[in-house]
Amino acid sequence: MDKTIFSDGQPFFSGCNYWASNAGTFMWRKWSPEAVERDFKQLSAHGVTVLRVFPLWPDFQILNEHSECAQRFGEFRMGEEPLPDTETGAAAVDPVMLERFHELCRLADKYHLKLIVGLLTGWMSGRMYIPPAFERRNLLTDPEVIRWEVLFVRCFVKNLKNESAIVAWDWGNECNCLAPHTNAEMWLWGNTITSAIKLEDSSRPVVSGLHGSERTTQSTMGEVADILCTHPYPAFTPHCRVDPLYSFRSAFHAAAETTYYANMGKKTAFVEEIGSFGPTYTSESVSSAYLRNAYWNAYAHSCHGALWWCANDQTELPQTPYDWVAMERELGLLRVDGSPKPALVEMKKFAEIVSGTVLPSHRIDATVILTRDNDCWGLAYMSFLLAKQAGFDVQNVWCEDKLPDSSFYIMPSIKSFKVLSKHRYLELLKKIDGGATLLITADSAGLQPLEPTGVIIETIFDARTPAKVISKERGLDLTIPRTTHMMLSTAPGTELLAVDAEGKAAFCCAQYGKGKILFLNAPLESALLTTPDAFSETAQHYSRIYEIAAEKAGVERLVKRSDRQVTLTEHIIDSDTVAVVAVNNVCSCCNAALEIAPPWKVDKCVNGTFDKGNLSIAEKTGAILYLKK
Repeated sequence: MDKTIFSDGQPFFSGCNYWASNAGTFMWRKWSPEAVERDFKQLSAHGVTVLRVFPLWPDFQILNEHSECAQRFGEFRMGEEPLPDTETGAAAVDPVMLERFHELCRLADKYHLKLIVGLLTGWMSGRMYIPPAFERRNLLTDPEVIRWEVLFVRCFVKNLKNESAIVAWDWGNECNCLAPHTNAEMWLWGNTITSAIKLEDSSRPVVSGLHGSERTTQSTMGEVADILCTHPYPAFTPHCRVDPLYSFRSAFHAAAETTYYANMGKKTAFVEEIGSFGPTYTSESVSSAYLRNAYWNAYAHSCHGALWWCANDQTELPQTPYDWVAMERELGLLRVDGSPKPALVEMKKFAEIVSGTVLPSHRIDATVILTRDNDCWGLAYMSFLLAKQAGFDVQNVWCEDKLPDSSFYIMPSIKSFKVLSKHRYLELLKKIDGGATLLITADSAGLQPLEPTGVIIETIFDARTPAKVISKERGLDLTIPRTTHMMLSTAPGTELLAVDAEGKAAFCCAQYGKGKILFLNAPLESALLTTPDAFSETAQHYSRIYEIAAEKAGVERLVKRSDRQVTLTEHIIDSDTVAVVAVNNVCSCCNAALEIAPPWKVDKCVNGTFDKGNLSIAEKTGAILYLKK
């Protein structure tokens, strides 16, 4: 595959999902190239470089089923007309609509916009749009439907593949919403559609277009799509509406979920849809600050690009879903009169700063091992946030997949008696024996052998009180909700790092071969899933557990900061140059003291002010520091 917008070494792209301002989802049947050109001109002028666009399925594939007596199948027709004896007719594709899509591509070229094309768009914004022949059929498993889907996809791609504006094919908008399905059925459908696309065009990547935070979904989709994507809306994603949209938790939702999808699917992932749901959910000022903060964090965490939902407000359209759902009417970057909203202004400012700055992927310091009988997405999210506040970065791996080499592993909030299979656990212990460090946080400890952890379980019973983790020497005074109370003692030689309210072991460290195993007797990450303001400036210092573990693991960053709300990523450009992206995740200007390891010095600061060891950054935004030896 040639280099694409998703390739390493390409600029981070800013853009949006697009329906025309004059007609929304009816843009193809109410085609207005004048309206499209006005939209494109305004969007391009404000830093938009990529659009995700949708050939609405029933407008392009006009297929009706004509029945005989007792509803016995008669034939398929295009409306009332027989299928034409043409290439497009064989797929029941309207050539007029194809020409309109060609015109869209020509306008995109004129305004230097690149297009991701969502091919089978049958689900959109709360309404189903499908050819009449397929009504009441399963759109993901019915072989007759799949046959026509393949015919449509091959016809469309063959006719449009020479358009230079198109940079990727997308299965369609959230096609997992088209019908009930199993994981295997979704794999088979996705593999079929990807194969159909590549029969006609193998030069462009295929994007899944799906959203769903289940680990198995992303693992499955990673096998049959080239690129994965997130649609990180806090209203619909588990654990993401615990805190306000301007919170630390919300600031990292898109970045955390996108890196999680990439890790679980073992494929590149990007932010395909992100938005604030307009005035039914948040104000314009909060929305624009949220965009700025989320885009900076996505950029810092190597997410390749981000597309807002969506281009235009649709307050005047009578059709469903706009008539049904208030939220769907004011999601645009442009108002009905064509004027830009504050969020679009922020997108332009962001794009101007980062468009010419291509950074290598950020440095990873630890591997989070996601275990059985657990909420994988939730624990990955909390581990990501705790690591950010502790000053390092993580990747994720499923406990039954091959374990990547790492000097630092984290197994968050383990529970049950089948945490991971024995052969994988022994592989992990071998890495610890070789010198790696493992942090385990636990609601219960279904590990065997348990001896390497340095803890002895005296008894387990239902928790009556939260866990306490206390050590004045190490700055620990935490109260952590739990469901299980494990009464622990420690084996000889185990270092006691903190105690509970009864003076028993709460946090300890055991030597294992050349490495170390730290054990926290509390489900830190799962407890924070539902704890409001757990990452705020006034919260308990939960990330201190991760800081201590990172110290034991020997994690050394080039730059450290004094403020946990300011987060850093390090990007190694060459042996003499490192870029550090610093993001201020609070609603006020910050002035953070930085500690920079010698012989490194700040050579340049972009979008912030660095003076005498202090970095100043505006609210909810980022800065780029370039370090030189």
